[in-house]
Amino acid sequence: MERQRRSFTAADGKMATGDRLDKRRTPSGALTPILCLDHDILCMIFAYLDIFDLVRCSAVCKIWNSIINDSSLLKKYYYKLRISSNFGPSASREKPLRIVLQELAMEQHRLAFQEGNIHIDQWRGHSGRVDQCRMKMGLILTGVGDKVMRLWSLEGYRCMEEYSTPDKVSLVDFDFDESKIVGLVGTRVCIWRRNGKRSIFPSQEGTFPKGLCMRYFDPDAVIGCEDGTARVFDMYSRRCSQIIRMHSSPISSLCLGDDQLILSGSSFGSITISDPSSLKQVAKLKSIDGTAIRTLCLNPASELVFAGSAAGYTYCWDLRTRRPLWEKRVGSNIFSVQYLQNDTSTLAVGGIDGVLRILDQNNGNIISRCIAKDGLISTHQGPSGAIQRLKGKRIHEDAIIDTIPRIARPPITCLAVGMKKVVTTHGTGNIRMWKFN
Repeated sequence: MERQRRSFTAADGKMATGDRLDKRRTPSGALTPILCLDHDILCMIFAYLDIFDLVRCSAVCKIWNSIINDSSLLKKYYYKLRISSNFGPSASREKPLRIVLQELAMEQHRLAFQEGNIHIDQWRGHSGRVDQCRMKMGLILTGVGDKVMRLWSLEGYRCMEEYSTPDKVSLVDFDFDESKIVGLVGTRVCIWRRNGKRSIFPSQEGTFPKGLCMRYFDPDAVIGCEDGTARVFDMYSRRCSQIIRMHSSPISSLCLGDDQLILSGSSFGSITISDPSSLKQVAKLKSIDGTAIRTLCLNPASELVFAGSAAGYTYCWDLRTRRPLWEKRVGSNIFSVQYLQNDTSTLAVGGIDGVLRILDQNNGNIISRCIAKDGLISTHQGPSGAIQRLKGKRIHEDAIIDTIPRIARPPITCLAVGMKKVVTTHGTGNIRMWKFN
């Protein structure tokens, strides 16, 4: 979050023209083309951009950040926002520029999901099936189903790194940060450093029951187990620091709160909230259908808990009051629900019917239903293989899903949400990136 905040603020200090040019030189001494442009020329170019693209440019480098902020371009937009109908004086007069820009970015994100054009980039990321994906810091991590995890760049979908699992051990779940990948393999936790080194926690065979899901929030990895317990492993001591009784049935999904709360969904349809500091159960949330909670997430910005069930329901509870806010049946089997960090308006939902649905976080209403159109728009060669481009389309709420060909809607086994984009896996070797413009 701190990294995002810094991108909206002016770079510290000012550089002279000569210093700027020195920073723009490559190791060979030549100037990179875009940075050869004079300060005034860059200002003229930036003046043609709208505020959303201007903020994105300010995050490219310190030089551009300094130029955009020193030229007062963002302040001019800020003044226009204060007198516009969408962000009137009463709404933004007292808000810092950073907050107003963040709200605008979230509004652009919501509108793109609701009514923007859709295109889909698809590439074969694995030789076998791939069921899970995570997206952070401009990177996508995919795996589960074969013996490798692959880390992809969002730019061109280049495979940057590959991580293999130990022989004869299946990968169950994983997560990552800027320095390492943490995975649940068999009955143990495994760490892959970004420098390529791999280490496995000491064997817990016989005392560590089968793990079904995992979430990682440095320094802890929390494992949801078949016996209904959540086991907390410290990444540095490499020991199980806590065993928390969550359910009488297997834990089918997990999520972690910023305040160290552990939320777990069971195969019997209940959700338990526990506080590791006290080893006590804080609350229990119940679904109406009583089927397995397949997926679970918590939005700390709104204190809302979202879940998807095997019966196709999506649920929302208010974590502060522990009360249900809404439940909607949106499919037949929900595998994944996710939102963009800091977004309190939209929720992406995917399941076995292959329709990517965007819901309103506040009431559960479906904003849009998206699938791929038949046929390819184009195919080009990327750094890691062929990339197919498909056209996406929205379908009407009255559309009969079963009449739509399965090739246009392969099951969505997992999804991750970025700014105006969603990455999905489908239980095949293919990965899809949905872009909403």
